[in-house]
Amino acid sequence: MIILGIDPGYAITGYGIIVKDNGNLKALDYGVIATPAKSYFPLRLRDIHESLSHLISEFKPDCVAIEELFFSRNTTTAIGTAQARGVAVLAAAQAGKPVFEYTPLQVKVAVTGYGRAEKFQIQEMVKRLLILKQQPKPDDAADALAVAICHAHSGNRLDSLAVGGYQ
Repeated sequence: MIILGIDPGYAITGYGIIVKDNGNLKALDYGVIATPAKSYFPLRLRDIHESLSHLISEFKPDCVAIEELFFSRNTTTAIGTAQARGVAVLAAAQAGKPVFEYTPLQVKVAVTGYGRAEKFQIQEMVKRLLILKQQPKPDDAADALAVAICHAHSGNRLDSLAVGGYQ
């Protein structure tokens, strides 16, 4: 199974593509989609959508795992990030891919076994689980790989109900 993990953001969207084969995990690709800070916001969203659509077309993932948003302070950032998350979900839906959502707590527990794990602990476990030579950088790419690993460990099947009642 090929899984596209997404860590949504409008300045930087992290992505990680892994394959799960007989319980083994392997990274196929990872990185970030960065949009210029001074760009017109709708164009930033378009760039995220187009880049994710290209990745979906190229790697043909069986499903998409995306991190749910958690914000406690800055509502302006939260709204922009939610919009970026929306175009990521749209790209998956347009390609007919089921979308699975995971909270930051679920991701941390799935990757490290500890819900209050720090960034460096998550990065180190991503490195170990995917047998990478070094920790994936930047943080957003490592987070996206962690989301994909979370889905690989979740037991969610493609025929189960995904976001929006995927059919």
